[in-house]
Amino acid sequence: MVGIILSGVLAGVMSMSTADVATERFEGLAREFWAWRAANQPLGTDDIPRIERPAGWVSDWSPELVAKRRQMLVDFERRWRAIESTGWPVARQVDYRLLGSAIARVRWELEIERAWRRDPRFYINQTLGGIFLSLLRPPPIDEGRSREIILQLEGFPKTLADGKVNLDQAVAPFARLAIDDLKGIGERLRIVAREVKPLLMKGDGARLDAVMERAIVALESYREWLKGRLPGLPATTAVGREAYVWFLSNVALMPYTPEELLLMGRQEWERAVAFEAFEQNRNRGIPELPLFPDQAAQMAREAEQELAIRRFLAEKNLLTVPGWMRHYRNLPLPLYLEQLPGLGVTDDLTGPSRLTEDGVSYIRQPSPGLGYFGLSTARDPRPIIVHEGLPGHYFQMALSWAHENWLRRHYYDSGANEGIGFYAEEMMLQAGLFDDSPKTREIIYNFMRLRALRVEVDVRLALGRFSIEQAAKYLETTVPMDYVTALEEAAFFATSPGQAITYQIGKLQIVRLLADARRARGSAFDLRAFHDFLWKNGNVPISLLRWEYLGLRDEIEIVDAARATTPAR
Repeated sequence: MVGIILSGVLAGVMSMSTADVATERFEGLAREFWAWRAANQPLGTDDIPRIERPAGWVSDWSPELVAKRRQMLVDFERRWRAIESTGWPVARQVDYRLLGSAIARVRWELEIERAWRRDPRFYINQTLGGIFLSLLRPPPIDEGRSREIILQLEGFPKTLADGKVNLDQAVAPFARLAIDDLKGIGERLRIVAREVKPLLMKGDGARLDAVMERAIVALESYREWLKGRLPGLPATTAVGREAYVWFLSNVALMPYTPEELLLMGRQEWERAVAFEAFEQNRNRGIPELPLFPDQAAQMAREAEQELAIRRFLAEKNLLTVPGWMRHYRNLPLPLYLEQLPGLGVTDDLTGPSRLTEDGVSYIRQPSPGLGYFGLSTARDPRPIIVHEGLPGHYFQMALSWAHENWLRRHYYDSGANEGIGFYAEEMMLQAGLFDDSPKTREIIYNFMRLRALRVEVDVRLALGRFSIEQAAKYLETTVPMDYVTALEEAAFFATSPGQAITYQIGKLQIVRLLADARRARGSAFDLRAFHDFLWKNGNVPISLLRWEYLGLRDEIEIVDAARATTPAR
């Protein structure tokens, strides 16, 4: 009898030991991967995946380092697959799949999408993009950031030289975009230097002009090199259906085919058009919203509205706003940032180590000539506050960065992030936030048209059914919106396949999750508790949250089946 008991105890200890070993291996791999990722993730133009870098970091895409990254990718994949997570609590299995998705994104970047080989704009992002991000945070510029700006500029010549070596699969449409991006770059960067110099540490300010001139020479040389290569470059930009399906099932963890995405986007576009028509008919004879007289008036109104939105969330029992949460504020767009268009959204959403700072959105002077989104905020800041600020990106990401589970602070996925931002717009519309402004409701419905059309544009660009010019014209005439914004969107979506679907498809996944949660929990369903869970875990793909929140594996099973039939790349 004693022997049987001891045998059982030993078996239990051995079993626990095996589980502990697997958990320890997973934790170690995750920490190693995210430290590596902070130093190796490429700079991009998305406003979501802005990762905190090590001190003194400079983007490096030398062929030697790229080769090491590819080796590390294989090692991370091997070690991740070797961990047995079956039997772990669901929340922990979700974490395991998060890490797998993050590793798959590296394969997507290096081996499938291959922007570092195909897209000359990639190296504009690795150079000018670094300066843009360094300057997004409002002054004062401390010693560390001052030094960072100089280091970034010093790295331009090498990064662009590496780009010339790496771009062996460059395509003509992307090259033309890069050539246009660099038009007048010398004049623009000299304005940046003039405006930024007084903000830097004294020694760095003294070096700025010389360093900036070398950076300008490198950029202008890169532009001329691209112009020389342009006639011989191929025209195809599409990644193709197989690659796109691989992204959906391995990175985004979305349980849909490209054809299903097109149907979903079309249905939502028709819904948005109908609702906008109802609203416009209801609002006949109501004048358009006036523009603010100046930036000061717009900023003052935005600050009032952000506070009112906080109160609204509490009064309507929609979402908990912690007392420690800082604010989302407007500031005038500095002249030095104005010289760096197309490198990202001019919002500073802070970061995991900056939770005591306000988020910032820079605005231009109110004017009828503003672009699509700028014109909307110059009439009523609330639609953008709701999406980008509170309860949207700034608020959601701050909550996620404060998550007690460290792994969920690091992971990002635009399908969840942008899905929440877009969902927040209609949630606030239906809750009555815009009842006082009929014309603002029209803005929200027009935003809905754009987000639905982005699905079609994304899929058709990825599958080769749209050129960038066709996509831009389609957005211009069908949203409708100004051509400059439409071209910026089309170019970004062409170079970032899978991003533009995230707004609409992520929102639809959230709506489905809410409907199933309410049906499953009946009278016990609590909308505020549902939203608190969703926002706190807002970096996690919705298919995984569905499993964790409701115990439903239906979407994950579809993803797994697609992964099993999609060849590894």
